[in-house]
Amino acid sequence: MGRLFGTDGVRGVANQDLTAELAFKLGQAGAAALSKDKSGVFVIGKDTRISGDMLEAAIAAGICSVGSQAVKVGVLPTPGIAYLTKALGADGGVVISASHNPAEYNGIKFFGPDGFKLADSTEDEIEAIMDSINDLPTGPSVGTVKENKRAADIYIEHLINTISGNLEGFKVAIDCGHGAAYHVSPTVFRQLGAKVMAVNTKPNGVNINLGCGSTHIDYVREIVTSHDVDIGFAHDGDADRVIAVDENGEVVDGDYIMAICAAHLKERGMLPKNTLVSTVMANLGFDIAMKKYGIQIVKTKVGDRYVLEEMLKQGVAVGGEQSGHIIFLNHNTTGDGIITALQIASVMMETGKRLSELKTIMEKLPQVLVNVKVKKTDGWEDIPLIRESIAKAEAELKDKGRILVRSSGTEPLIRVMVESDTGDNAGFIANSVANVIRQELGY
Repeated sequence: MGRLFGTDGVRGVANQDLTAELAFKLGQAGAAALSKDKSGVFVIGKDTRISGDMLEAAIAAGICSVGSQAVKVGVLPTPGIAYLTKALGADGGVVISASHNPAEYNGIKFFGPDGFKLADSTEDEIEAIMDSINDLPTGPSVGTVKENKRAADIYIEHLINTISGNLEGFKVAIDCGHGAAYHVSPTVFRQLGAKVMAVNTKPNGVNINLGCGSTHIDYVREIVTSHDVDIGFAHDGDADRVIAVDENGEVVDGDYIMAICAAHLKERGMLPKNTLVSTVMANLGFDIAMKKYGIQIVKTKVGDRYVLEEMLKQGVAVGGEQSGHIIFLNHNTTGDGIITALQIASVMMETGKRLSELKTIMEKLPQVLVNVKVKKTDGWEDIPLIRESIAKAEAELKDKGRILVRSSGTEPLIRVMVESDTGDNAGFIANSVANVIRQELGY
């Protein structure tokens, strides 16, 4: 049996892979591992999936069964739980969310008392003790469940304070994806004085990410191009990331956002070591632009946990991914889509420039990403035909581009990314490799 924790918690189809029994055991073991005397306090938040209530109840029961207290804060973005865990002085935080995945999926991940995601060693400890919890308390020593009805307000106040000044006169469209940001994101922008057009703010448990949000960017693009707004934002299900759209409907992804924000901070002497952290998925155009601005890039493998690890190691404050999962360590301990949206809006207000003008800071090389659904994501590197197809692609690209093949840490997918001097060439090569992977490992 493989490791239970993936790159972003424990995930699976709710009530099939991720059962109430498993959630209960995770609640027990998580509380026992993070609160050594088993009498700690744990914040629990969730996104809008229908299975959230079931898993929340199971996790809370597990926490209480070892004598700890569960504090429910309801539907809030994942970064909100990270912030509240530290702000409320809790021993840990638990998020019930499967981020950008379809509604039938769900996930459970933990934050430590410092608001950071757990180290692999701590996750391994939780896994190791899941089936060995004993000597349970009885009577008055059993834990309780409480609700914190001010949690959203505490988080909103923090978000507002992450930028100076206000957004008076700023016009913004926000696609909340029927997810965890459906209330908080529009509220923050409105309280800062912006005129807000918020869409997909009516979650019903099964419509999260459905044809909307950051994985379906055409929705907000259409809103922006048909209305008089300055910028559009699209969140994923748990709002730890955001994709922007400029006033012309052009997509501004995480590479652009990091480039704009990093350059703005550097000009003001506020970018530590003039360095940021990105991943191997970042477009080559991003590398070229940052070099031009005298900003050093440290690269990691894909995954926000690896970005964060390198940020802490390097002592830098900005890092992130092309997907829009960007960490501003001065404001939160994890990627926060609302903070990211506020940062880019603040740059626009401070400079007086439209986003289409700001994004000229970099020019992307054509990039094609093909996702191949597979039966299993491990062992593909050892299959001869796949290795041969990648080697052939590398030979064709030479110094005019690159290919990156990797397995997803959250879905049964192998991702094939190709950058080249032309989009047609990138698409042809990416699909050629993808077809071989599909032939060898697909359904």
